[in-house]
This record gives sequence, C-alpha cells and structure tokens, in this order.
Amino acid sequence: MRAKREYRDRAEEQVAVLDALVDRAEGGMTVFELRAAVDADIDRLEEALADLKGDGLISVEEEGGRTVIMPDERVVPDPGEAPEEEESLIDSIRERFGL
Repeated sequence: MRAKREYRDRAEEQVAVLDALVDRAEGGMTVFELRAAVDADIDRLEEALADLKGDGLISVEEEGGRTVIMPDERVVPDPGEAPEEEESLIDSIRERFGL
C-alpha cells in the first residue's frame, strides 16, 4: 500500500519510509526493518525519519522492549479508499526532475 497522495510530494527517502510504514501500519517497523525496506544509506534514512517526525507524520513508540516507528493515521489511506493507480505521466516527470 502507498501513503496518501498528499504526502507523496516529499524527498524520495521520506516517501519510501512512509510507504513502508503504511504497509505495516498496524505493528510499525523498527529502524532495522526500515533499513531493509528503504533503499537509502543510514544517514539519509536518519534524516528522513527526523524530518517526518518533525512534521508529525510518524511517531516512535516503545512496544514490548523494542522501539517501533508508526505512521500517523492521516498518512494511511482509508480501507475503503481505492488504491492509487500506477504513477501518472506528470508524477513521473515530477519525480524525474525533482519537482
């Protein structure tokens, strides 16, 4: 599953983190799980997490002796919401040129 469209206009690493977290919205993910799911080095991942936390899009919780990162519920699409179709041409151009 992907994060809602309004949260996709962010840095590539941030979008990848949000998408990974939305896939596991119920249980969250550890930093190690995110590292495996997101194609970014640890410094870029750390920066993405800091920015997302600062914007209130993720939270960090202690759960059963482990630290998990959870997406904010406003980022997670509603169950009845239709999944996004493939990336549009405009989205592809935006991503390609960093707009």
